[in-house]
Amino acid sequence: MNTNITAGTIARLICLALALVNQVLVMTGHSVLPIEDQTIELIVTNVWTVAAALWGYWKNNSWTLKARKADVYLADEKKKL
Repeated sequence: MNTNITAGTIARLICLALALVNQVLVMTGHSVLPIEDQTIELIVTNVWTVAAALWGYWKNNSWTLKARKADVYLADEKKKL
């Protein structure tokens, strides 16, 4: 039974964390993206944050051991059908 946290779950968390850090930096006046027009920078930052959040939580992110065991159980039950 494989109950490890998947690489996709970790990748989604990292992407969301980077988007949120970038968002905070922009809000405090620190430009991370080398874009001169502030409006474009805000749009890009907001789109990135929203996309990372949606991507990160669209998937089933099983962090606890109980949830990962339930994922394995569900996959086994689907194979029986």
